[in-house]
Amino acid sequence: MDYSSNMMVDGDVRMPGKDKLLQGTEDRTDSGLDSLKEEEYNVIVRDLQNLRMPSETTSPIYEPEPWKLQANEDGDTLLHLAIIHEAKDLALEAISRSYRDAFYLNRQNHLHQTPLHLAIITEQCDLAEKLLKAGCDPEIRDYRGNTPLHIASEKGSLRGVGVIVQNCNVQLSTLLQNANYEGHTCLHLASNNGFLAIVENLIMYGADVNAQEPCNGRTALHMAVDRQNSQLMHLLLKYGADVNRITYQGYSPCQLTWGRSNLEIQQHLLAVTEENLQYLPESEDDDSSGSESDHSDDEYPYDDCKFTCQGLN
Repeated sequence: MDYSSNMMVDGDVRMPGKDKLLQGTEDRTDSGLDSLKEEEYNVIVRDLQNLRMPSETTSPIYEPEPWKLQANEDGDTLLHLAIIHEAKDLALEAISRSYRDAFYLNRQNHLHQTPLHLAIITEQCDLAEKLLKAGCDPEIRDYRGNTPLHIASEKGSLRGVGVIVQNCNVQLSTLLQNANYEGHTCLHLASNNGFLAIVENLIMYGADVNAQEPCNGRTALHMAVDRQNSQLMHLLLKYGADVNRITYQGYSPCQLTWGRSNLEIQQHLLAVTEENLQYLPESEDDDSSGSESDHSDDEYPYDDCKFTCQGLN
């Protein structure tokens, strides 16, 4: 079939069907709105206006309810006081009306305590769980740098520890690694107080068994020796505590056993510690010669002084 007659017109090359395509597009230069009736056009305009996102200037500004702004001379809000006085119904009502209200739930009193700190201190773990689920931040620190998990670990609240780690809305590893203003992690506090169940739970949740205090470099195992707690020592060793980790002064846990009464701890650590870290380094004073009797009289320039008392005239 010959398409030459359709493709050549006055020297121009035309593609087959091009005229039909142009016919459908050449005359379409308007938006098409002119073909709408005025009433239909107004409906579309109203719909578009309703779909517009509100601008920053028209967005609603958070205005807390008046009771949320009230606090006493200690900085305690109504929720703080309800928890302190164990007014459970009032506390639950305040939590319910403050769901996801970070401004109120995380408000701190003059000791920098949030309602969550107080719920853990007063052993109201059911309220602590409600607070966490409502949006309370478990990483906020009090005046000593303690998070609620620090407090639960230090006071031996196994249930408090469980509630926080199971309902926290932050990275758990970060919470476990946080140190207070004295440099203690939650594991340090639990170890120092001999709370074995909490120590085991914290390690199982991911706490670093070899974490060192920033002030002197002690680990939980060093603390077990300091406290002469053989049960704690065995528990820490079970979970991989490093017997050769030294403090910033250079002492291993085994070296700290010398001069202490618990021989069980000493004998066990001697069996598993590297030889160069088993005994205390020799003191420079050990090589000093002579004794007090060898000192010359010149070293005691006042030994021949006599003091007399005379009565006043």
